[in-house]
Amino acid sequence: MTDLAPPPPITDAERAARLSKLRLAMEDAGVAGVLLGSSESLRYFTGLVWHASERLLGALVTAEALTYIVPAFEESRVETLPHLPGRIAVWQEEESPSALIATLLAPAGRLALDEALPLFVYHALSATLGPERLVDGGPLIGPLRAVKSPTEIAIIRYAMGLTLEVHRRAHAMLEPGIRASDVVRFIDAEHRRLAGRGSTFCIVSFGAATALPHGAEGDQVLAPGDAILVDTGTRIDGYHSDLTRSYMLDEPEPDYAAAWAVERAAQQAVFEAARLGTPCHALDDAARMVLLKNGLGPDYRLPGLPHRAGHGLGLEIHEAPYIVRGNRTPLMAGHCFSNEPMLVHPNRFGIRLEDHIYMAEDGPHWFTPPCESPTRPFG
Repeated sequence: MTDLAPPPPITDAERAARLSKLRLAMEDAGVAGVLLGSSESLRYFTGLVWHASERLLGALVTAEALTYIVPAFEESRVETLPHLPGRIAVWQEEESPSALIATLLAPAGRLALDEALPLFVYHALSATLGPERLVDGGPLIGPLRAVKSPTEIAIIRYAMGLTLEVHRRAHAMLEPGIRASDVVRFIDAEHRRLAGRGSTFCIVSFGAATALPHGAEGDQVLAPGDAILVDTGTRIDGYHSDLTRSYMLDEPEPDYAAAWAVERAAQQAVFEAARLGTPCHALDDAARMVLLKNGLGPDYRLPGLPHRAGHGLGLEIHEAPYIVRGNRTPLMAGHCFSNEPMLVHPNRFGIRLEDHIYMAEDGPHWFTPPCESPTRPFG
């Protein structure tokens, strides 16, 4: 069992500091406001959690104010939910939330849009304000969210530790004849037992299905000598865990053991390439170099690595920074990302060892210890 203590939650003081940073970015970009939708960015800056629908509910951030844009009949519900203090501006069913936003924005001021806003909101705002006043808010929001605070890192570390323990328990109950669906249910129940909520996702694959990065349709039954791939995670205070283990219950055939060693070497190469200031693409390059030296690839050719080597993680399971070819974003202290240069041998097996890294002032750190061998997935 993990010995990690539950971390403290994100405070309103931290969210207020995030808003201050956003307002500085707004000033530098020359925008009068940022419109947040019912997205993880709304949660990040204000603490308000709301699921998107056909009605716009969000928040307008200006230099002077934080204003929640809310359907009138939902006002009482919003008032009961945790959120930073701010005015609640309502719109009735026959009214236009875009018109309401226009009254709150400086005349002729440009509005930066949360990139998670749906297209119908963009079209309505474009008709009301004019498309020339609308700009992409992603470059303002994304870099702020990508750099995690010590509190965020502590929450993610705790979530990863819980999921690693769930992996250990799943490994201990596996035996030939078990169905993948039974393992999925077991993992969900163990996440609920340890984390207080179930799995956010779970992929359990056996045999040739392990070569499919996101799993196969239908149920599978574990046969003796099958390769096993388990990828799962949960959320703590909104922050994701995401861990994959690939292994066999008994000593593997030489070809699987050799491929597993290549996969582990590629994962280690990513870790060793992760240095402050290094562009993200260099980590993907490092993984592919290991595969190339072992006669795999090149590029996305199979057998080899068919996708990027990693993705950022936080309030979304896939977010910046992406560890992918062409991404010149330099690594910074606070960046958190997966390390998963999956090795695929089509129609035979796939091996994905996924752990996550966070960058500190002294370089990279593992959230969870990497695997030791094809039969010792937990060290």
